[in-house]
Amino acid sequence: MQKLLLTIDKLSTVIGQFFSWLILALTLMISWEVFSRYVMDNPHPWAFDVMSMMYGTLFMMSGAYTLSKNGHVRGDVLYGFFPPRLQAGLDLVLYLLFFIPGVVALAWAGYNFAAESWVINEHSNVTANGPPVYPFKTIIPIAGAFLLAQGLVEIVRCIVCLKQGDWPSRGDDVAEVDVAKLKEMVHVKDEDIAKLDAFVSKPNGSEK
Repeated sequence: MQKLLLTIDKLSTVIGQFFSWLILALTLMISWEVFSRYVMDNPHPWAFDVMSMMYGTLFMMSGAYTLSKNGHVRGDVLYGFFPPRLQAGLDLVLYLLFFIPGVVALAWAGYNFAAESWVINEHSNVTANGPPVYPFKTIIPIAGAFLLAQGLVEIVRCIVCLKQGDWPSRGDDVAEVDVAKLKEMVHVKDEDIAKLDAFVSKPNGSEK
């Protein structure tokens, strides 16, 4: 079971990391459009629509990735002080009452939106001859499906935690720097840092 959970975690991670390259693409595109508009006096009317769709794709396809890392916003004021079983019980109730119905509705509605968009060959009407919209709308049910799969994994984790009294492990990924662990890895002690600070704070770093 744990292997299956980590496999789906890995899938969500790979998808999230793949679509994260849209951040670079957006940065380059926005920079080029600003240059074209203000330096070359040649703006592209379709650029804003494309940027919006790229950002929307990035936002939707990062949902499962963020959930797999337990990174979605939550009210941790009290939750963080609860024992694991109580946390798991609350999460399980919220997943069953709100998450699953909401994501199923998202995927189903997104499928209908995408199907209709393909049938009518929908294009953006913000500008004349706007870019096609149907590829972007197709992302909605796809993102919903991946988010639903990751949500089912989280439900299983809640059940495991209720039985075992502790949360099962998650897949590793980029994390914030753990200062304590970093000190341990490079064999640096707090007193060494204090001595270095005292040395740097002296004029020209000289001893008195």
